[in-house]
Amino acid sequence: MKRPLAYITAPWGSKDFDNRENAARYCRQVYEAGYSPICPILFQPYFLHLEVPQEAKDRADMAAELLRRSRILVVCGNAATQEVKNDIALAKHLRIAATTLEGILTVDGRGKDSGEGM
Repeated sequence: MKRPLAYITAPWGSKDFDNRENAARYCRQVYEAGYSPICPILFQPYFLHLEVPQEAKDRADMAAELLRRSRILVVCGNAATQEVKNDIALAKHLRIAATTLEGILTVDGRGKDSGEGM
């Protein structure tokens, strides 16, 4: 069975190390729920220089293309930054389902509302 692509978005901070740690954790949880996670924050900073305006635009364009190819948008974290809101709006425009990480885990039987511990 082929795993559907799941685009991961979150309110990324200014610390690259923390972003990569959080992104890797989110991706692992989405992977364990049966999806192929896509998370540009894990690889784009290695070859793009966001302080260069054209590269910052290219980063956004590449991320949008990856979202277009995904079956679902997974929103992680506890805040909605403008970038997260933009991802949600694009997913809505493209008619791509959007959910939270907690929603994915609940459906998969691993979330808080799954009845674990009963």
